[in-house]
Amino acid sequence: MTKEFRFALFGCGGISRVHREQIAKIDGARLVAVADISEANASAVAAKADVDWYTDYQAMLARDDIDIVNIVTPSATHADAIVAAARAGKHVIVEKPVDIAIDKAEFAIAACRKAGVKLAVVSQHRFDDSTIRVKREIDSGKFGKLFLGQAAVNWYRAQSYYDRAPWSGTWAMDGGGVLMIQALHTIDVLQYLMGPVKSVFAHTLTATHDRIEVEDVAVAAVTFANGAIGTISGTTSAYPGLSTRLELFGELGTAVIEDDKLKQLYFRDANEAGGMFGGVAANWAADAEVEPGQAHRRQFEDMLDAIREDREPLLNGEESLQVLKLILAMYKSAQTGEPVDLYETVAQHG
Repeated sequence: MTKEFRFALFGCGGISRVHREQIAKIDGARLVAVADISEANASAVAAKADVDWYTDYQAMLARDDIDIVNIVTPSATHADAIVAAARAGKHVIVEKPVDIAIDKAEFAIAACRKAGVKLAVVSQHRFDDSTIRVKREIDSGKFGKLFLGQAAVNWYRAQSYYDRAPWSGTWAMDGGGVLMIQALHTIDVLQYLMGPVKSVFAHTLTATHDRIEVEDVAVAAVTFANGAIGTISGTTSAYPGLSTRLELFGELGTAVIEDDKLKQLYFRDANEAGGMFGGVAANWAADAEVEPGQAHRRQFEDMLDAIREDREPLLNGEESLQVLKLILAMYKSAQTGEPVDLYETVAQHG
């Protein structure tokens, strides 16, 4: 008989809806409890999901019928929640980032190792069909030598988005602005496909929003360990909200991913000076319409497979540190006005 995996959800804010809806679509998975410091939030979500609710997270963790805890609380609380869940013997899926400080993130990862539980950090766009396809083609050598990677996140957030909670838009709880909260997923996919980043030179700006400490505009030039170069840009001030775009260029191939769909995929014959074969992957992209929440579900299913097979989740704690270190390096560069080498120790932004 196939084991049923029982989930609990800590945090009943906006993204919790995606988590509970996708858990419900997985065969052999069931949400059994939710917790939130707000009684109103916890009880409302519990009523929708027909599960138990708590305002005391520790009381929920004391239950022996919970296998996996999904943590969707503010970023600065992640490490503490991970440690508590690990010590209670629960596997953990945590929304990005693993935390906003390297030392706290590393402590949480170590706590999971010590407790013998799995830790997965949500970076759902690694599970998009577009990312999977491009990664496979890169690994096969069809792109040849990569030389340029570009990521752009041009979104819009109204002032009310930042005014929704006292902690929103603060260094202490969000750990950053557009880079840490909105663009992190796209930055993660960029470095996943292009390879590790060696150095970064960044500028940030708070341009259009009031009463926030963090940036709503950021740009950076990066160099990759493989010798390629690239750019990262992000904003929450691009009214009315435009696209997310990744562009990757190799000596033999080009890929463009826009809003999670593979829009262009070209390869040329290495023996032809300028000839192209293949073309825009329109048919392939059209056959793979992005189902809302699908990538989250795939990552949750990967966690279940990791438990069954006793292997690491595809995006474990250590892997998640790479994008966190990169973003903190961007903040350090913007603060100091100097490029930052990722192979040096990167401290939390002050």
